[in-house]
Amino acid sequence: MKLLILGANGPTGRHLVDQALAAGHEVTAFARSEARLPTSAPRLVTAIGDATEARALEGAMAGHDAVLSALGAGNSLRSEIASRAVAALVPAMRARGIKRVIYLSAFGVGETLEQASLVQRLAYRTLLRRIFADKAKADSMLRQSDLDWTLVYPTVLTNGVRTGKYRIGERLAMTGMPRISRADVASFMLAQVSSAEWLRRTAVISY
Repeated sequence: MKLLILGANGPTGRHLVDQALAAGHEVTAFARSEARLPTSAPRLVTAIGDATEARALEGAMAGHDAVLSALGAGNSLRSEIASRAVAALVPAMRARGIKRVIYLSAFGVGETLEQASLVQRLAYRTLLRRIFADKAKADSMLRQSDLDWTLVYPTVLTNGVRTGKYRIGERLAMTGMPRISRADVASFMLAQVSSAEWLRRTAVISY
């Protein structure tokens, strides 16, 4: 398949690019800058642009089968990148006739807060309150669209190895502050491009 990966130079996006190429997909790695993007690899194209601009996204996604987004806010706790990017992504995908999108959100956003442990809720309602509100806005826009979306809600992300052993469900029991590696999250996201199991569903993922 031909995949467009947003946030390709981020910590989760780089796993998506590497795993997609290893699986034999054609990949367009989309990022704001060339920093940390792979410079060359078979079946890889790089695209530099602003993910909040529909025209830039539309230009990059021509001829693709699916979009995977690992966009993040970096170190900002006030970023509105999620809602601004989705506001550009939905019309761009419609214009190109692309339906499938696998989108990385975060556990604790929106209704998933109800599943959170006490420790998680304290973090989500204080430090992460503003950025999670923006993510919830973005997720709502995707749910209301006519796209074939899958929303992925990982718990705390780590730089651990890919294990292939994790819990996945629309609801998961939580204690303390559980974690999941970016490599395992990328593996799950990539598997969804050829599966309808989580089509138009919310997937909570954690160890």
